[in-house]
Amino acid sequence: MMKAITLFALCVMSLGVKAEWYEVVGYASTQGRDVSQARQAAVKDAITQALIFSGATVTSVQSVADGVLAQDDLKIKSHGEIQQINLVSESKEQDQYTVTLHLDIYATKGQCLAQQFNKQIAITQSQLTQPHQARLGQIFDISKSVSQRLFNTLNERTNAVKPIPYLNTAINVQEYFTQQFDYNHLLVETIAMNSNSQYVLLSQITDVAGLDKLNNDYAFWQDDEYLRSFKIDFALYDAMTFEKVWYQHYTTQGIWPFEKTELIDVYSEKFWRSHYGQRIQEVFNKVSQDLNTAVSCIPTKGKILYLDSEQVVINLGKDHGLEPGKVLTIMHRSDIMMGNGNIINSTTKTINQLKVVNVNMQSATAVNLNTRPLSNVQLNDIVQVQVKSEESFALDN
Repeated sequence: MMKAITLFALCVMSLGVKAEWYEVVGYASTQGRDVSQARQAAVKDAITQALIFSGATVTSVQSVADGVLAQDDLKIKSHGEIQQINLVSESKEQDQYTVTLHLDIYATKGQCLAQQFNKQIAITQSQLTQPHQARLGQIFDISKSVSQRLFNTLNERTNAVKPIPYLNTAINVQEYFTQQFDYNHLLVETIAMNSNSQYVLLSQITDVAGLDKLNNDYAFWQDDEYLRSFKIDFALYDAMTFEKVWYQHYTTQGIWPFEKTELIDVYSEKFWRSHYGQRIQEVFNKVSQDLNTAVSCIPTKGKILYLDSEQVVINLGKDHGLEPGKVLTIMHRSDIMMGNGNIINSTTKTINQLKVVNVNMQSATAVNLNTRPLSNVQLNDIVQVQVKSEESFALDN
């Protein structure tokens, strides 16, 4: 069972640097690992979560984890913005190892200011490109199952990403992973419009094949165990420009402990607590970190849904971190049809500015800040949230 993380932060302002204490719980499966390996994996999981929620960076999570396990504070400090880590508690229950860490993190001024806003990303159903490989265990529904699992993981573990489920529709995504960029932008636009998302995440599972048998044929008293592969590609598309803004390939393999003729429910805890299921979960933990890093510093943008002479309604709201008083800039949007039928989006920044006056969960109302009317502004034009550095709000001495 996936468990929500626990985070407590204590902020102290000193010489312009914000120190935060985080308490984080990390988990790791003990299947296929000895206790030492499970302990290290749980420590890495906790550190990764703290980095996501603090926005901090380190040069190597592995090195920091080694420092924690060796109680080497110097090694911890040499790898980024984590100043101190205390191992509060650890326990092993059934096939899961749990650790609780206290981390002292100093957020530097180098962190981007756009992190305070959430990016809504539609999580779509993955496509299994080699369905015949699912015969072992009859796991033909794995594409939908892992997509739901990914959504749950992102919902629990990410800070800059607000995932929106779009899981019930099977999608042919192969053209979105080609090098020719000849994909249909209308699919991205439709999914984004139906889910009120700024980005659309597509994925394809390229390999779930069974690999080598692990135990000896002469050990007839042992149940058969096989290695099984899991490979998946992700592509993130900006729903306003139709550009691919992030791509990543992940591969892992795990022990398939079930009998060849056994039918496996890929939604069950039996599957997800298996070594194979846990390895997939570890991939998704890494996806949550990578995706959070990829989008956290991208400027937050939305679309104009309604307008009159002095005010507009946009598709950004409280769920995105928007508050009354925020200032927006307007960009004109135009679509250019290429000779091959592909659409290229073009945006032109204007001098028009809006001020947010009323905020709902998924929308907001903003008024014109300029003396000139919004005569050239059109529906579906893009608004971008302006961010200001903390120095802009510093008190005078």
